[in-house]
Amino acid sequence: MNKTLNMSIILGLVLATGCSTSTSKTNTDASSAAPASTPVSTKAAATPKKVELNVFMSYPQYKEQFEKYFEQFKAKELAEKNVDVTIKTEMPNSDQAKQILQTRLASNDAPDLFTIHANDIPAYYKAGYLSDLSSQAAIKSLYEPVKKTVTIDGKIVVLPFESTTWGYLYNKKIFRDLGITPPNTLDEMKAVIAKITSANIAPFELAFQESWVPQLMTAQSLGGIVSSKHPDWIEKMSAGQASYSDVAAIFDIIDLINANGTKKPFEVGNEAGAAEFANGKSAMWVQGPWNADAILKVNPSFEMGVAALPVSNDPKDTMINLSTSTSLAVSPTTKNKEVALDLLNYILYEKDSSALFKQLKFNPISTVHKFEVNPWVKESSAYVENGKAYQDLKLPNGVTDEQAKLLQSYYAKTVTKEQFIQTMDKTWAAAVKATK
Repeated sequence: MNKTLNMSIILGLVLATGCSTSTSKTNTDASSAAPASTPVSTKAAATPKKVELNVFMSYPQYKEQFEKYFEQFKAKELAEKNVDVTIKTEMPNSDQAKQILQTRLASNDAPDLFTIHANDIPAYYKAGYLSDLSSQAAIKSLYEPVKKTVTIDGKIVVLPFESTTWGYLYNKKIFRDLGITPPNTLDEMKAVIAKITSANIAPFELAFQESWVPQLMTAQSLGGIVSSKHPDWIEKMSAGQASYSDVAAIFDIIDLINANGTKKPFEVGNEAGAAEFANGKSAMWVQGPWNADAILKVNPSFEMGVAALPVSNDPKDTMINLSTSTSLAVSPTTKNKEVALDLLNYILYEKDSSALFKQLKFNPISTVHKFEVNPWVKESSAYVENGKAYQDLKLPNGVTDEQAKLLQSYYAKTVTKEQFIQTMDKTWAAAVKATK
């Protein structure tokens, strides 16, 4: 927009509001065309309102993309509402983000907007940390199945970012070169592992420096076992009528992965793991497609596949995880709620949102999204179409974090399978008791 047009818009806005304060001066350009005795009077442009937003996001891998998108929002807010927005972003490591956020919320230092996992909605909602967003334009544009995953007490209290179908990632070129396809049973997985190993390639990428990464093995194995064999296990656990010993079969696939992975996993974090995987050091990785950007940044020609993780020798138990994960919330205590809601709605702004979501490699979640999905999304979505999917398990607050720590210790052989089970039973019971 040129300066003359911009000034016209600003003058129009000032006149429309009936501003009583004005200053007059001679316009040099105008006076050269008009008689010197007829000065041209203008009203001063309104000074933009300055607003600062603090945005807390567990997306350090997407820092560049979001900061660029926020710059677009700032320009839009200034042009349309004459609000000069400063956005301070905080993007800690995913392993630390939850604890840092909870500390800030508990000390009445809430960011204006912040991300949480959809599974944590009940706990944050009960604590009064979430605003009702049901009437917002962005919320209204969500696909109905996505809305259901973030609804509580009839209210939609977060804006989802990611609706994902995930299992494990695999290197399509390696699979093609070795003449193998994603296995549907544990025995088939063992055969695949043997063939990959014979080619001097590590079957699985192990990046355990950050505990949230090995925890994905539990999310997958527990999700498959519970959904196929013990559909009422979560309810029974919360009632004190079940145990992790009932689902001890989760260790069948976990042990297989741990025994056939890359070496020294505690020296490798998620970023380094993505680089190793992208460079063909391993053939499979229990990770989600949210890591696609990090992988493709290292190797743009990488052919990534997404398949369901086998948890038994029954092919029916091999299902994809269908979930809404990271979501954006607005703090009820924000002093700049109108602008905070503007930013929230801009995430699903019709003109710009598709480009953002495509760049982030996220699935379409809204009617505003008009972009071609990536091949791995089509692949994983086929499981859903064939009825081979389960909704991401909703575990009590703190259970997932404890599983993550124990999996690191289990790999290091400082915690036994029995100790894992006992600790998780106690952790679950304590989490349920804390909500009463």
